[in-house]
Amino acid sequence: MSSETVSGWRRSAAIAVALVLLGTLPLWVGNTYYINIASQILLFAVFALALNVLVGYAGLVSLGHAGLFAIAGYTAALLLQMGYGHLAANSAAVVVTLAASAIFAVLALRSTGIGFLMITLALGQIVWGIAYRWASLTGGDNGINVTTRPAPFGLSLASAPSFYFACLVVFLLALGSMILFVRSPFGASLRGTRDQARRMTALGYDVWLIRFAAIIFSGFWTGISGLLFIYYNQFISPQVAALTASAEVLLMVISGGTATLLGPIAGAVIVVVMKNVVSAYIERWNLVLGVIFIVIITFMPEGLIPGTVRLWRWSWSTLNSRWNGTPEKPAQEDASKEPMPKVPT
Repeated sequence: MSSETVSGWRRSAAIAVALVLLGTLPLWVGNTYYINIASQILLFAVFALALNVLVGYAGLVSLGHAGLFAIAGYTAALLLQMGYGHLAANSAAVVVTLAASAIFAVLALRSTGIGFLMITLALGQIVWGIAYRWASLTGGDNGINVTTRPAPFGLSLASAPSFYFACLVVFLLALGSMILFVRSPFGASLRGTRDQARRMTALGYDVWLIRFAAIIFSGFWTGISGLLFIYYNQFISPQVAALTASAEVLLMVISGGTATLLGPIAGAVIVVVMKNVVSAYIERWNLVLGVIFIVIITFMPEGLIPGTVRLWRWSWSTLNSRWNGTPEKPAQEDASKEPMPKVPT
């Protein structure tokens, strides 16, 4: 059996185990608090995956995605407050978020690199300012309460386990769409704009349009995660659009590993657990999170998931060489005992 086949079996087995654990989590966790923490991890994982489309695959770092996240939440919350149903409110929220994403894209794509980052930062702060100052509409610091949760297909999401399963379904849909995106020609062209924008333009690709479509795709899943957030908390306030919210999700992406699918998920686990679990035992949990981030960047600059894979492969190859009795030797010693075969030309 080839190494590729073995690797494929291992990957399939790991996916199957992960799905079983996620699907049965409410049964073996039991505690409602930790089920809610799992729901929060899933919704922020969707948010981090959405941002990773830009940071990892497009090479565009955004500090304004919390603005799109808040736009979706506020739109749905306001419409629900006006008496509209969940389907109408959520559909309108997605449409408004896509429109806002298009506006963000048109303005931010006037530049790249630090310019793109600063424009998205300014746009996110504008959304925060509107949410904070326009108190007659948004409630200001008092925010907006969401009194009910939707009941898709007649299934109530009022309990913690039922809402967890709803988050799990959305998460799996988001992850599946990201897998299709990465493997699609569009994903390849987006990575091309990240690595060689001028060459892509010379080959006839519309770099601006590709990046624009990527921002729309990212904005869609950001809006979906924003809807999950308001139903999870049943409340939204200007803090959702603050700079710290954008920085936190960017930290999830960078610490887990950009341009990977598991990296943003791992980053979401780290940040959410630190905020909600570790903070109950350690008052200065922000300091601990900062130390963890520094350690990851220092020893695994590519991110937690790619760095762990690299260390695992190195450890496995080292153990293999010792078990087989063929420890690594200096190249000069090997050359003196057996000449290297000639490479055919």
